[in-house]
Amino acid sequence: MTYISIFITAIFVNNIVLAQFLGICPFLGVSKRVNTAIGMGAAVAFVMTLSTIVTYLLQIYLLEAAHLEFLQTIVFILVIAALVQMVEIIMKKVSPPLYQALGVFLPLITTNCTILGVAIMVIQKNYDLIESVVFAISSAIGFTLAMALFAGIREQLSITCVPKSLQGVPIALIAAGLLAMAFMGFSGIKIG
Repeated sequence: MTYISIFITAIFVNNIVLAQFLGICPFLGVSKRVNTAIGMGAAVAFVMTLSTIVTYLLQIYLLEAAHLEFLQTIVFILVIAALVQMVEIIMKKVSPPLYQALGVFLPLITTNCTILGVAIMVIQKNYDLIESVVFAISSAIGFTLAMALFAGIREQLSITCVPKSLQGVPIALIAAGLLAMAFMGFSGIKIG
């Protein structure tokens, strides 16, 4: 039951973007089209899951074993940067259109606080390896869900008559706030 609880909570109740406000830069920057948002979500999911596994193992078997916990952030960022480079190379070969669509936001996954945040949260919450992987995957699903929903809203707003003073970023921020409020409705869910 604990894995289901972690899964549902990370996607809906404590959504990494809408409840914890991590990853706002790609959330606002890559969410103009649904297919781009889903592509970014997939790249983040891959990097987040892999980096959580690698950083968890490094934390337990290297940093804690050698009493070097103070190096956690630096080590985690280096691991994330290496994984993002790998994803960038793969994506450039496998899907050039998606690579072009993501543009500058793909290298920015390196500094995406969502990925680093999840890697640090699993350590702070004392999750074991399987719980950490479940949390990383469900946080990535929550990130992708939030981005896809927001991109759908922004696509609809682009064909809607919006007052001139609200066009662009203002209406996007209003929509993001409303979406975050909608996800707050899940906070009353009791699991287990």
